[in-house]
Amino acid sequence: MGVANIREIARLAGVSVSTVSRVLNNHPYVNEQKRAEIMRIIAELNYVQNSNAVHLSTGKTKVIGVTLPLVNNQYYSSIIEGIAAEAARHQYNLMVCQTNNVPEQEHNILRLLKNKKMDGLIMCSRSTSCELLDEYAEYGPIITCEANQTASVSSVHIDHYLTFQIGMEYLISKGHRKIGYCIGRKNSFNSAHRKRAYHDMLRSVGVKPSADWAFEDCLIVQDGKDVARHIQQMKEPPSALLVSCNHIAAGIVKEAGSLGISIPSDLAIVGCDDQPVGELLEITTVSSPSTLMGNYAFEMLYERILHPSSKKESRELAPILVERRTT
Repeated sequence: MGVANIREIARLAGVSVSTVSRVLNNHPYVNEQKRAEIMRIIAELNYVQNSNAVHLSTGKTKVIGVTLPLVNNQYYSSIIEGIAAEAARHQYNLMVCQTNNVPEQEHNILRLLKNKKMDGLIMCSRSTSCELLDEYAEYGPIITCEANQTASVSSVHIDHYLTFQIGMEYLISKGHRKIGYCIGRKNSFNSAHRKRAYHDMLRSVGVKPSADWAFEDCLIVQDGKDVARHIQQMKEPPSALLVSCNHIAAGIVKEAGSLGISIPSDLAIVGCDDQPVGELLEITTVSSPSTLMGNYAFEMLYERILHPSSKKESRELAPILVERRTT
């Protein structure tokens, strides 16, 4: 016999549809004799449970979406590691979506939330406007892994202004004034805070930074290597760099070695995250707990899946300076 539906099983067993449903979902309070009879009929009919029907009956897909700009980025990988650990603990599956920082790609994922293809969404980074996020938050919980200016979307985030401020204060205390920076997307929300801290700290010691010391759109290790080569060719290179991600800092460190740039005497480097490569290459780092951020992001989302709430919550994680050999 082909695939039977739940009503056919109930008819053959002489029970209600809800009783069959309880057996299928391993709920208690079913007479053991009835349970055994229902399981016998299920096996006999080769019944395959319709997941869409389960979703309709429970209202849950047991899937959450996670958006990130790039899959092969260690910072976002660390966040996903934290999300995945908590998701597994609660028997949730992840739908990981690379958006390449394209708003329309993010909108496609938000539409999946609207159409109930997932129970909630965690956005590791975003290009979408706050207005649109508020609009889609009506269809299911959304958590961002960066601060946002929405009315209702909660966040777990690092204060990127404070992170760069700590790094700049440290480099200034070491006597550096010719300080440059490396960041990812130049127009992102986080980059705006980093650049503001950079300029504020140089201004506080009466230094006007050179535009040549600003390196933007640094996304992969190769970009870090390119920065090192560019610095080698400069007439007035910076004496120190504050780098938003340690895999970029690692690219600079490795290439500097092959170019004869001595670190830290020729070029001091401070990175900004908790990627293992920072410890491996002994890069001084303003450490930010990205895996913990992923843990908290899932916890916050899960709480809202169970108990829908429009109340916005913002949870900030504190960065810590870890001094190593690159300074």
